[in-house]
Amino acid sequence: MPTSPERSRRRVNVRTPEVMERVQAEVANHYQSSIVEKVRARGGTLSIDKTTIRLAQQFGFCYGVERAIDLAYASRRVFRDNRVFLIGEIIHNPEVNRQLEEMNIVSLPWQAMNSQYDDLTEDDVVIVPAFGAPISFMDKVESRGCHIVDTTCGDVMKVWKRVRGFAKDGITSIIHGKADHEETRATASRAAGDDGTGHFLVVLTLADIDYVCDYLERGGDPAAFRTRFHSGAMSEGFDPDEHLMRVGVANQTTMLKSETEEIQRRVREAIIRRDGSDANFSVFDTICGATQERQDALFDLLKEPLDLLLVVGGYNSSNTTHLVEIGEKELPTFFIRSAACLVSVGEILHYDIHRKEEIGGYTDTLASGEDVIVGITAGASCPSNLIEDTILKIFELRGVAAESVRSA
Repeated sequence: MPTSPERSRRRVNVRTPEVMERVQAEVANHYQSSIVEKVRARGGTLSIDKTTIRLAQQFGFCYGVERAIDLAYASRRVFRDNRVFLIGEIIHNPEVNRQLEEMNIVSLPWQAMNSQYDDLTEDDVVIVPAFGAPISFMDKVESRGCHIVDTTCGDVMKVWKRVRGFAKDGITSIIHGKADHEETRATASRAAGDDGTGHFLVVLTLADIDYVCDYLERGGDPAAFRTRFHSGAMSEGFDPDEHLMRVGVANQTTMLKSETEEIQRRVREAIIRRDGSDANFSVFDTICGATQERQDALFDLLKEPLDLLLVVGGYNSSNTTHLVEIGEKELPTFFIRSAACLVSVGEILHYDIHRKEEIGGYTDTLASGEDVIVGITAGASCPSNLIEDTILKIFELRGVAAESVRSA
């Protein structure tokens, strides 16, 4: 039986019991929070004087992220005297990536390979991030003979298996995701199939899929289609007249679940209207469990009385961005990378997901002398220590000392 291309790489097992015991203690010291655990044990609510914090039931590190961080720390311990590199970022959180930089784990560019990849040697260690990496990057690292520590999330690899299957069966993968995101680029490279003849199309918005569905039903101008979707969003040689005859929908695992489901529905209905049946349509639910849990938990949190919502995480985190999208439809929502963004009782620096920049924001909610309820959630790449810092800062701005919070 042929060996899976994902298993034939030169991989190193750094998960020895002795190493992992020390690593997990070190990771816990960096990222865990006694305050967060205490609030969770109380059902997610902490009230002191006129200030109440409500945490979503699910937020922060998921298993895949924890595993990736553990493996990165373990790599540095096992290969103490070797150069250790990382393709891009291990996850989308600046605090975690800063810690790895301090451990002398060097980030390699992920958007394009440069001379740093040519300089790799068989003594070097290369960590593959939780998002995975495109096949071309893996081939390059393997050709240099490096030790490879692969932290790719299992949910991502399930998507790869699915799109490879689509390619084998002559089905074009329509991938709901961000064409310039690490995970989507890695998935798209697998959608070409093991022989490189498969095809893919990346769509981001419902407007994108409506354009595709109209083409599915009525046809159109192939040149205009290729202008609409830039080269990184399509496989090489993509011909909409040929490659949209049989399609399968997959997705970047961190997308908004409801939007992916709507894309699946619209494509299926367009195929039925064109062909009279859905025989030329395939689908597979590839939203990761942790992403879904965090979205569902936020919907539950929003059923409770809240005055404002803070979403904590890296600004380039896809799953965190979707939490912001959910929150801002219901109440004032601020996307912050850390407690440092809570500048004063009235000013909150936050990331505007529409303008795609950090801006100053002002709210009189925290400054009021009235009772205030603040909701907090975080994406799957946000460590609990950043949530603790945020909790402490909110209470501080409201005149409650940290000692009072810790002893509450």
